[in-house]
Amino acid sequence: MTGDTGIDPTAPPSGTGCTGCTECDATGGWWFHLRRCADCGHVGCCDSSPGQHATEHFRSTGHPVVQSYEPGEDWYWDYAANEVRETGPRLAPPTGHPEDQPAPGPAGRVPPDWAAALHR
Repeated sequence: MTGDTGIDPTAPPSGTGCTGCTECDATGGWWFHLRRCADCGHVGCCDSSPGQHATEHFRSTGHPVVQSYEPGEDWYWDYAANEVRETGPRLAPPTGHPEDQPAPGPAGRVPPDWAAALHR
C-alpha cells in the first residue's frame, strides 16, 4: 500500500486473465460493470451487478479504494469516505477488461432479462 491512500500502483489486476469478476467467473455468474481494488488488484463486479463482489471485497478486506475497470474510465471510488475520486495514480496494466468484452458481460452468461436483475 502506498502511504495511507489504500492504493498500490504496482499491484496487478487479479482474476482469470484479468477479464472479469473473480467470484462471478468462479460461479458462472455475470456482471454489469467491473471494479478493481486499488490496493491488491482484486477485480469484482459493481454494486449494480447481482453479486456486488467489489463491495464484498471491501467489507472482507478493508481495502477502501477501487478504480473502474471499464475501458476508458480511470475514476476511483473510496468506500471509506463514500465518495468519488476523479484522479489518482496510474495502476499497473491492464487498466480495464478487453474492449471487445461486452458490458454487461461476459458474453454468453448474461440473461436476456439482465436489466431486471440490476440493483438500483
